[in-house]
Amino acid sequence: MALTFDDGPSESTPELLRLLEQYNVPATFFQVGHHARRLPEIARQVAQRHEIGNHTDTHPALWLKSGTFIRDEVDRAQETLSAYAPVRWFRAPFGVRWFGLRPALARHRLTNVMWGVIGRDWTSLSGSAIADLVLAKPASGLIVCLHDGRGLAEKPNIANTIEAVRRLIPQLLERGCQFETVSEIVRPQAPQR
Repeated sequence: MALTFDDGPSESTPELLRLLEQYNVPATFFQVGHHARRLPEIARQVAQRHEIGNHTDTHPALWLKSGTFIRDEVDRAQETLSAYAPVRWFRAPFGVRWFGLRPALARHRLTNVMWGVIGRDWTSLSGSAIADLVLAKPASGLIVCLHDGRGLAEKPNIANTIEAVRRLIPQLLERGCQFETVSEIVRPQAPQR
C-alpha cells in the first residue's frame, strides 16, 4: 500500500512526518510549488525522508485551461520541487486531467498517478470516518490519497488527516500490510514475450 499526501507542504506537515517516522512508514507527497517556496525547510524535510511528486504550482483546476497554462503550472512546480529531490510523478489537482496535460508531463518525463481510494479528508469528516473509508478497501497495491494541505490555504487545519493516519497505520500493520512509495508500487512491467 502507498500512502500519498496532496496539497502540501503546510505548517502541519511536520506533525505528519513525525507520525510516519514513528512507524517507519514511507510515503509520497504530491507538493504544490507555491507551498514548497513558501515553506522551503518543510519541503526539504519531506524530500529527505519521503518521495515527492508534482501537484502543480498553484493548485488550479486544469479543466478548461489552455495547454500553455497547464505547461506553465507543471514547469514552475517542477523547477521548484526538483531542487529538493528527483520528481517522477504527477497528480492533477482534484484528479482532473485536461487536454494539454500529456505534453506538459512529457517535457519532464512525469507519469500521472491517481489513487485507489481517496479519504475525503478535506471535508468535515472525522479522522475515524476517514480511516474507515480507507480500511474498507483491500490493501494490496492500493494507493491512498490524503492531504497534508488544503489547496492554497496557509496554516490549514489537518487534524482529521493526522487522526486518520494515527488510526490507519497500526490497524494496517496488524493486518500485515507493508507500506511503499508510489515508485515501489508502480513498478515498470517487464515486456511480455
